[in-house]
Amino acid sequence: MSHSAIIAGGSIGGLFAATLLRRAGWEVTVLERSDTELSGRGAGIVTHDALNRLIAAAGATTDDLGVHVEDRVAFAIDDGVVIRRRMPQVVTSWDRVHSLLRALMPEGAYRLGVNVADYADRGDRVAVRTAAGETIEADLLVGADGFRSAVRGQMLPQVQPVYSGYVVWRALAAEAELSPEVRAGVFPHFGMFVPTGTQIVGYPIAGPGNDLRPGHRRYNFVWYVPTPPAALDDMLTDAEGRRHAISIPPPLVRDDVVAAGLDLADRILPPAFREILRKSERPFFTPIYDHLSPVMGQGRVALAGDAACVARPHVGMGVTKAACDAEALVRHLGEAPVVQALTAYSAERQPAARQAMQIAQLLGGMIHQAPAGGLNADGRSNPNAETLLRNTAVVPAPEGLVPVG
Repeated sequence: MSHSAIIAGGSIGGLFAATLLRRAGWEVTVLERSDTELSGRGAGIVTHDALNRLIAAAGATTDDLGVHVEDRVAFAIDDGVVIRRRMPQVVTSWDRVHSLLRALMPEGAYRLGVNVADYADRGDRVAVRTAAGETIEADLLVGADGFRSAVRGQMLPQVQPVYSGYVVWRALAAEAELSPEVRAGVFPHFGMFVPTGTQIVGYPIAGPGNDLRPGHRRYNFVWYVPTPPAALDDMLTDAEGRRHAISIPPPLVRDDVVAAGLDLADRILPPAFREILRKSERPFFTPIYDHLSPVMGQGRVALAGDAACVARPHVGMGVTKAACDAEALVRHLGEAPVVQALTAYSAERQPAARQAMQIAQLLGGMIHQAPAGGLNADGRSNPNAETLLRNTAVVPAPEGLVPVG
């Protein structure tokens, strides 16, 4: 007997759920609110063994997935090396992973421009109503529609994103545009700058079209900047005076907000990172939030990925967490009827989501910690530098942070 599923959200988490369900014999329809194909603006992703395994399990290739980096390096304010550790890893882009999974969806199974308005769990089936008034029924609804999930909003209206107190500025710089010194000393590594009060993470990713040739790649720049709520309100207000809730589309970030960010960078960042930022495409910012759903399955409705939990990007687990959610969901659906399967799925994945969120909060909190008797403005005396180097963008161990020393 065939089963059917509706996936709300056509981002990477929704595509993992869709492709794995299809391989298990389910009929799947993905409803994506955007009316154009999604693009992550080349945002970087750090891969993990679990992510690589599940890309292959979905039916895609992991050949030429991204750029191999060997070392993690913490830099000082003068571009000097504070710590260097060998930690091989493959770094890729959001667009690369999304395009691999999107290509697996057959014609008609992935519908653009369809916004989920609400749903009705009828016990034996679940009915989804779209914003256009269409009703679609299936055996299962998976809410994979991001941290502003409409599905979660109905299931768990009390779960709201909570602002962390800081934002992340992101930018991409073309390798060919960088100076020979930066290309040799910074570009090849998973780099960090960890003074008190701010933090940089950066690494090389493929160029447009997954171009992995040296000289054609890009540098993924990530900069965490504490921002009081009042300042955030101003940053989320566009040039027309509209205050955007939660986040603002990158093209609508005001020019003076971008200019203020660049001016701050000129005052407090090392020369290499200042150059990378100045030679990047137009930077944009995203406020950092936390949220965690107490359950990830209710009746015939499941939550997955950012719809269920947002862990701050320090753990680099957003895409991998969504993939692992999808794998667990499909596994449990293969072992029990839908309602019982979702109960088991929630019992397995909600604690994992909680741990990722808590580890990310610990790492985020280290941005503000100063060494005894100093401010660590130069990035040379951060008491947590080794911890940050070894735990950023690493799958959390069962016991929590990887010990150092």
